[in-house]
Order: sequence, then structure tokens, then C-alpha cells
Amino acid sequence: MASLLVQDPKYSFLHDLGLDKRNEGVFNGEWKASGATVESINPATNEPIAMVRVGTVEDYEKTIVAARQAYEQWRTVPAPARGEIVRQIGDKLRANLQNLGKLVSLEMGKILPEGVGEVQEYIDICDFAVGLSRMLNGKVIPSERPGHVLLEQWNPLGVVGIISAFNFPCAVYGWNNALALVTGNSMIWKPAPSTPLVSIAVTRLLEEVLRKNDINPALCSLICGEGDVGQSLAKDPRVNLLSFTGSTEVGRIVGQQVQARFGKHLLELGGNNAIIVMDDADLDMVVPALVFASVGTAGQRCTTTRRVIVHEAVHDEVVDRMIKAYKQIENRIGDPLDAGTLIGPLHNEVAVLNYKATIAESIASGGRVVVGGKIIDRPGNYVNPTIITNLAHDTPCVLRETFAPITYVLKVGSFDEAVAVNNEAKQGLSSSVFTQNIGNIFKWLGPEGSDCGIVNVNIPTNGAEIGGAFGGEKETGGGRESGSDSWKQYMRRSTCTINYSKQLPLAQGIKFE
Repeated sequence: MASLLVQDPKYSFLHDLGLDKRNEGVFNGEWKASGATVESINPATNEPIAMVRVGTVEDYEKTIVAARQAYEQWRTVPAPARGEIVRQIGDKLRANLQNLGKLVSLEMGKILPEGVGEVQEYIDICDFAVGLSRMLNGKVIPSERPGHVLLEQWNPLGVVGIISAFNFPCAVYGWNNALALVTGNSMIWKPAPSTPLVSIAVTRLLEEVLRKNDINPALCSLICGEGDVGQSLAKDPRVNLLSFTGSTEVGRIVGQQVQARFGKHLLELGGNNAIIVMDDADLDMVVPALVFASVGTAGQRCTTTRRVIVHEAVHDEVVDRMIKAYKQIENRIGDPLDAGTLIGPLHNEVAVLNYKATIAESIASGGRVVVGGKIIDRPGNYVNPTIITNLAHDTPCVLRETFAPITYVLKVGSFDEAVAVNNEAKQGLSSSVFTQNIGNIFKWLGPEGSDCGIVNVNIPTNGAEIGGAFGGEKETGGGRESGSDSWKQYMRRSTCTINYSKQLPLAQGIKFE
């Protein structure tokens, strides 16, 4: 077996997070897995970081029983008291912010500021959830019957299954975890198979907080594993809500499996996001936004800008400015833990092959690679950020999400044409327009505008704040996580009629004698 990075003093933060050469990938009150042992790989070098023993379907069965028992204890805890536990979780994360951020960067491949920023998102949603714990209120509705009160009561669902993706191995779980906890649920986390160490480190921190407060630690259970574990979560009626983040292809299967048992699901799937640049846009704002949104996280955010829809009057200037900006950052591609790095590697070798195949398809379709298009010859999964022009807006590769830093620049002649091109993607996650035209801004926000879940003006498609609901329409899945009223997806609503009178009037004035 090759030497493991966890043994290298350079990565001593791994030990600080409780990780070792061999780690158990199942937690349901105790750390014990019975499946195969796998390696977690550093995408910057393709070296193994540490070993993880993953879970089996049998381990899942033990975990769902433990999570259910934890829920039955937790659901009766008053919501503000649940919020206090989430506050302590946020503080525990703050104390480990830098180390967790380094681990996210090491195992996922995003640069360190993004890794730390991702953990900060978890902290921020904890802060949000603490306040929310005192605001889980329903409505009091006027009753048509005298001596009656009509009201809404919100109660926990039960067990929430959380299947997270490799590109945000900490934050996506955090969005679900904080809201699921304050709304009174337990949870089972199945992380992406390629980022198990982040999930183990986070769960260890949660375990510390729960045990300190004499709370059943199976409340935040974990099972690392492959597709059979995910299938178990999707098909199990004991899982009251399944939150799935991943590709549209897998999400379609998961959604159908959950729906087959009339379960609840929250789907956060693909995004083929676009920025529209109108002829009155401030190009000094546009270009930094395009670069950040297109190449950040090496094009592996669900909100990455993949299509740039440019008015013909400024098309050539925008392309020229983008080329110049891309060339300036080519020497900032490197190890995500190095301070000067702006762009890290793709997550694995499969992503590199997809990048290569998509560029070849684009060229065969008539596209012109104006910058990038090459795999970088060095250890790890590095590629050059790429701009492709000269393709029609409905070219198959343009309408297909490729998880890599490939950006298509498309030319349009009007605002209405730009909106139509934006909306023809099958996914509907994030979108943005750069313009100073107030009429077009409000048209963009309204029923004739973007059909996405995130509709921005004069900012990039990525970088969503936790205070708003995050999610998209169409093949993005329709789910909403994080802020606003997303908490309602983790609870069940009962409409309650209370008769405090001595009479029994029936609805609609019916007499039953």
C-alpha cells in the first residue's frame, strides 16, 4: 500500500480532526462499519489521503433503527432548546474552521479560501437556524363557525436522509443538518463516496456536542457507502424526507423511487447556468463576474456559469476581455492548499475525460476554442479553463451540463432572444443579467423573464447567500434548501379546528338531524 498523506506531518490537521490511517465510515451511536475498505484520494496529486471502511446494507439497517430511536427522543425537546444545541454546533465548527476548510480543499480539490468559505456556510446556517428555532410558527385563520379557532400546527417529519455531492462535501450537509435539527428531526448522512473524510470529521464534531448535552448521538448518523446504501435510503418508508444533491440523471431515479412509496424528497440537481450581457452592461463589472463564476472551483459548482449570452453589439469586446483575463490566471492553477492558487484540479480522472470529450465534441460541432482546451501535464487532475465560441445556442454540448471549466459564449440580437436562450436549458438553477435598463431588469424578474430558481441582476450566477432559499426549477429538481421558508420542507403541517363553544355547527351550514 502506498504511503498515506495522513502520515505526513504537512497534513497534521487531519489528526487534529480525529482522522487516522484507517477510519470507520459508519456512525449510529458507535463507530463501526462492516464493508470494504477504500482510499480517499487527493485530486491535486491522486495520492491516497487515508483509508475508510464503508457501510453495508446491514449497517444501514442498524443505523435507521438507531436514528428512529433518536428522533423519538428529540421530537419532544422544545424548539428553542433544539436551537441551543445547533448554536453549540456552530461554535464547535468555528473552533475547527481552518482545519475543516483545509480538509475540504484536500479531499475535494477546491482552493483553500473556498474550502474555508464552505465551512463558514455551515456556521452561517447554524446562526440562521438558532433564530429560526423561535419562529416555527403557523397561522391562526378566521373560522366561519362561531366559537371555533382554525390554526396550523407544524411538527417534525421524523428521519431525514441526506445524500450529498462531492463538490460541496460540508456545506450541503450543513444546510440540511441545521434546519433538520431545529425542526425536530434526526438524520442519516450518506456523503459522496469520494469525500468520506469530510463527513467523518464533521460527524465527530457533532458527536462531541451531542454527548456533552446527554443527547443520543445517533441523532446525526452517518453511513459512507456506495449506491446500495443510497438505494436503501430512497426506498425505505422509515425515511420521511430524502434530500438528494447530485446529477439530474441519478436524481431522476432517486425521485421516482421515493415517489413510488409516496415519500417526500428534496432534489438539488444539475444546472446549466447562464449570464446575459446586454449592450448597456458595465463591462468592468461583467468580466470579473464571468471569470469568477466560470472557473471558480474549476467549474464544479452547481451554480457555475456555463453559458454567456452576449448582445451582438458588445460580443467581440466581451470575448477579447475574457480571453485576456483567462490568460492572466493560467499561472494561478495549482495545489489548492497553496496560498497563490486560484484554480485547483478537477475532482477525479473521469471528470478530466469528460472535459476532453466535450471539447472534442464542441470542435466537431463547429465550435472555436479561443483559450484553453488542454489537459495540463502534471500529477493530479488539472485542466485549462476554456472558452468556446461560434456554436449555435441549441448545440447539444451547449445544452448539456459538463462539470468542468468550459464556457460557451453565445451571440444574440435582443433582450427577448437572450431570455429565450437562457430558458431553453432543461435545468433551471441559476441565472443572471448584466444591464442598466430598469425595464429589462423587472421583466427579467417577472413571468416573462428567467425561469430559474435563482434570478440575479448585475452579479454572478454563483455565490448564493444562506438567507435565501437555494434551489431550481425543471430538471434541477424543484427543491429548496437553506434560508427563507425552506424549513417547511422538514416539517409536516396539520390544519387544526378547535371548538371551544357548547354548540356543534357543521360546515357550510349543513343540518344533520
